[in-house]
Amino acid sequence: MSQLLATGLRALRHRGIQVLLLVTAYLMLADYLPIVTHQGLYTVSVLIKDLLLWMLPITVGLFIAHTVSSFEQKAPLFIITLLLFEALSNLASVWYAFGCGHIAVHFLPPIKLPDIASDFSALWHLPLHRPAWWSADKGVIVGILIGCWGAISRQPSLIHAIKIGKQKAEWILTRVFSRLIPFFVLGFVARMYQTHLLSVVCAHYSLLIVWLAVCIALYLTMLFVIGNGGSGLDGIRAIKNLMPAGGLAFTSGCSLSTMPWTIEGTSKNLQDPSFASAVIPATTNIQQIGDCITNTFLCFLLYTQFYGSTPDLATWLPFSLVFVLARFATAAVIGGAIFIMLPIYESYLTFTPEMIAIILAFNVILDPLVTSSNVVANGALCRAFERVWCMVLSMSKALLTTSSKSETS
Repeated sequence: MSQLLATGLRALRHRGIQVLLLVTAYLMLADYLPIVTHQGLYTVSVLIKDLLLWMLPITVGLFIAHTVSSFEQKAPLFIITLLLFEALSNLASVWYAFGCGHIAVHFLPPIKLPDIASDFSALWHLPLHRPAWWSADKGVIVGILIGCWGAISRQPSLIHAIKIGKQKAEWILTRVFSRLIPFFVLGFVARMYQTHLLSVVCAHYSLLIVWLAVCIALYLTMLFVIGNGGSGLDGIRAIKNLMPAGGLAFTSGCSLSTMPWTIEGTSKNLQDPSFASAVIPATTNIQQIGDCITNTFLCFLLYTQFYGSTPDLATWLPFSLVFVLARFATAAVIGGAIFIMLPIYESYLTFTPEMIAIILAFNVILDPLVTSSNVVANGALCRAFERVWCMVLSMSKALLTTSSKSETS
């Protein structure tokens, strides 16, 4: 009995369970609550979102500055190559989702949105107006510049300031905002319920999950085949080695807790098994292919359904670049990553509160699929990076040999 109680208490600590229980309780009582209560719940969500928009440029800048400034402390060539590889792999998955969205949109029935009740709005807003220049891309630029300055100068005071700033921003996200996720979701669910959008979503978007699962499965298979030099048989063997880690990630919902099994499965697929121990810990929270595909696929389809046209290249290109750079800012921010991404959706894809509510709901529902996809893809890309790293080493050795010969002559 005590063991069962302990298991139940552990389950209650999971954000997805908390969201499910809170939303269920709300839906059971929604018809008996006055309209001002629904508006009050929505006001809380809007307030959290506005605070996040103010915090976003600082958070992104501090995390990127900390990552760049740490180059000098490790092997610079390895770190730079790894970060470029991660950025390109994440960017490739974002544009893959863009292509999948163009295909899927032709097979999904058009959604008929209900009329939004004009009298349903937040009861209160922050009095401060956020200027247009206060955005994530500016934080990225400042973070890169400060990080490069710290990596080159190695000034102890600057390095310490970056480290402390990053720790404080991470603490705010993980200890404050991440614990507000259930209430953040609840307010947008209240708006969806009052505007009759919740029933439309449940009826329309179930087929979307099937499309998403197929797209992710195809991409993961492609990664394994590419990582194994185009050999389908070796790719299948590599997938089999990572299935235990993927299964654990699906049930636990945490890629960090399954890292030992990820390293073990990945090492079986590498020429140098020890290479997995150097790469997997560094990429677990940054190289998140399942997350990139899922969220950008949903962003594409939500944009198309709500605005009646697919996002053009002028919209998608800046969004994809900021989205990929922001992945570096979500490293180690367990439970807080969604708070960094949502303001980006609003700023670059003009997401409405209804669209934010839908993508929040999908993030909760699809969390097991996303986490397991991240783990399996991370193992697959480790093999691909091993091949890239061997090429970089060969090129660097060749350049050094050429340089030494020219100096001798």
